[in-house]
Amino acid sequence: MSRPPYAVAVIPGDGIGPEVVAEGLKVMKAAASIHGFSLKLTEYPWSADHYLKTQVLMPEEALDEYRQHDAVFLGAIGDPRLPIGLIERAVVGALRFRLDLYVNLRPIRCLADHLSPLKGKGPKEIDFVVCRENTEDAYAGVGGFLKKGTLDEVAIQEMIYTRRGVERIIRYAYETARVRPRRKLTLVDKANAINAHDLWRRTFAEVGGEYPDVATEMAYVDAAGMWMIKNPESFDVIVTTNLFGDILTDLGAILQGGMGIAASANLHPGKVSMFEPIHGSAPKYRGLGKANPLAAIAAGAMLLDYVGEKDASARIEGAVERLLVSRRISSVGTDSGLSTSQVGDLVVSELKASAATA
Repeated sequence: MSRPPYAVAVIPGDGIGPEVVAEGLKVMKAAASIHGFSLKLTEYPWSADHYLKTQVLMPEEALDEYRQHDAVFLGAIGDPRLPIGLIERAVVGALRFRLDLYVNLRPIRCLADHLSPLKGKGPKEIDFVVCRENTEDAYAGVGGFLKKGTLDEVAIQEMIYTRRGVERIIRYAYETARVRPRRKLTLVDKANAINAHDLWRRTFAEVGGEYPDVATEMAYVDAAGMWMIKNPESFDVIVTTNLFGDILTDLGAILQGGMGIAASANLHPGKVSMFEPIHGSAPKYRGLGKANPLAAIAAGAMLLDYVGEKDASARIEGAVERLLVSRRISSVGTDSGLSTSQVGDLVVSELKASAATA
């Protein structure tokens, strides 16, 4: 009996989003063909173009539809023609908060020596994972303005942490560390300056009692940023707040070689979750066919791993790594000399070649 297809909601989005999504889907379909499963894709139009044409942002009923899917695949959201944050909050924010995607999972792995910006540091040293809390902190939207537009204006944005929210991301991070060879977990906070982070430290210690096999350490975020550059090999799994995680994972993307390879999963384990490249919409490259789709391809691999197709996911990751190590794809940016579709075609060809020799 054939397996039912995996239902994937696709939001190509803005800028280069549709271009890189097309290549991500091309690669996922090729992996599905090799591994004997299929994908049922439903595309949604939410984007700046759609809003400018219809004045419609992503509606609540769309979220109900996503809940009937196995995963959501997002290209990129953001457009300078719209007020800052309007489309981002309506799509990315709604997905994360309304679907309670409390884990932002960011693998930070340098796949080839020439991609590393650090002297003497490469694939062996740059290989860790960041578990970023994804639904609380300053991003929860608690705050506002008083006397806006006057000289006496006051702007307030509250950092909100709940015991439940902190514990579940910390527990997820311990579980992640437990299955990695080094079994090491680092809490990154700013407890010496932000009193509320004492909740993170206490919860980290209490949950850690259930994971005696995982080594632990704690670091202040400023020091952690320094150590990511000086000694990236000191990290295995990082767990941190929403705000700090947002900053550290962009720094981590540069350690990988650039935004063009960085992908993330926004997870509620066991429920529909969302997968995306983190490079943004890059509107200046829209329609030029120059955008490197490797981040979207990596996000697709994470999606397949999440739905249980781990062999297919590993095959995609292996194909990308071999293409980068051999320099058949020379960079993860727009300077590779390859078009967006050519990069996707190379990954598909490498998938097929690996399957033929398996």
